[in-house]
Amino acid sequence: MTTLRVIVDELVGDEPGGARRYTEELTRQLIATAPRDCDVEAVVSNIGDEQLQAVRDRLPGVAAVTRLPLARRELALAWQSGLAVGGHPGMLHAPTLLAPLRKHGQLDTPQQIAVTIHDTLAWTHPEALGSAAALWTKAMAKRARKHADAIVVPTHAVADRLGDLIDFGDRIRVIGGAPATALRLPPDADERAERLGLPERYAFTLGTVEPRKGIAPLIRAVARPEAQGIPLLIAGPDRVGERSATGVAAAAGLPEDRVRPLGRLDDGDLAVALDRATLFVYPSVAEGFGLPIVEAFKFGLPVLHSDDAALVEVAAGAGVVVERPAPGEDDEPYAERLAAAIGRVLSDAELRARLGVLASDRARAFSWRDSAERVWQLHADL
Repeated sequence: MTTLRVIVDELVGDEPGGARRYTEELTRQLIATAPRDCDVEAVVSNIGDEQLQAVRDRLPGVAAVTRLPLARRELALAWQSGLAVGGHPGMLHAPTLLAPLRKHGQLDTPQQIAVTIHDTLAWTHPEALGSAAALWTKAMAKRARKHADAIVVPTHAVADRLGDLIDFGDRIRVIGGAPATALRLPPDADERAERLGLPERYAFTLGTVEPRKGIAPLIRAVARPEAQGIPLLIAGPDRVGERSATGVAAAAGLPEDRVRPLGRLDDGDLAVALDRATLFVYPSVAEGFGLPIVEAFKFGLPVLHSDDAALVEVAAGAGVVVERPAPGEDDEPYAERLAAAIGRVLSDAELRARLGVLASDRARAFSWRDSAERVWQLHADL
């Protein structure tokens, strides 16, 4: 029996995030698509028995869940230092850079390690991660350059950016993600819509007022007359540090009902909010993949997004592209361009219908099963 060991430490705890969702969805499909005489073993840091059982419950069909001797923080530091913790022979897949990256070619039993780098924010926007996380990411990427057999990235855009930063040779493989399997309309959609207070028409987005996400210029965009008074609903926390979406809206002279942060939404609420939106706007200026626009495509929504290379690649012409601010440019012209694009879509029913069809077609290109099968093929090629 051949075993693929997957590091699933992102599943420990309840903190939501893209890496957690990616790890869970991919690992579940790796289990479901395992070739004959192959199985999947999960690897976690030193966690309690209750957390260990929770990981098992999230991964039906997993052959085993192996608990390493170090807690998450100590494990990350040990692997950053190249210590031999959990580096058993065989196939190992890491959905992040958390992996035992050290020299392994001299072992009697072959070992192969594939790691995942989701974006280049540690280099281009380190403030988005925090200084400690950015430094750790850069250090682990250097270890990956020396010791990883393959580097998985979600888009060719990330592959190109990463190639300019670190020489990985021909080891980079592009394998994208997909919407969560649980992101579907629930039976109580009407009740959820009423509880969320969804208006008859609204623009919808996802993010925070962190500068990279472009939410502040989007709020100022809906304050402009071109946006035709459409309300903006935001999935995500209102406040980041000293800034808040409601504060930006107040400064733009908007009444309270025009911009409304909804907080973090579970899959059912997010599905309802997407399904009933008039359009989806994703103004982020730097992404590795841009899962929210794929989620919007799943519900046939007209999508507007920035001209970030990863978003342009993922949308593949199915959305309206809005030019980002140039380096050093104030973001007020970006707000103007966003407002013009919103107004154009709102004013043209034929355009909205065409974008909806393109969105539904594009959504079919993304499948966790396909991603998992490509990971299995990657390890077979290694």
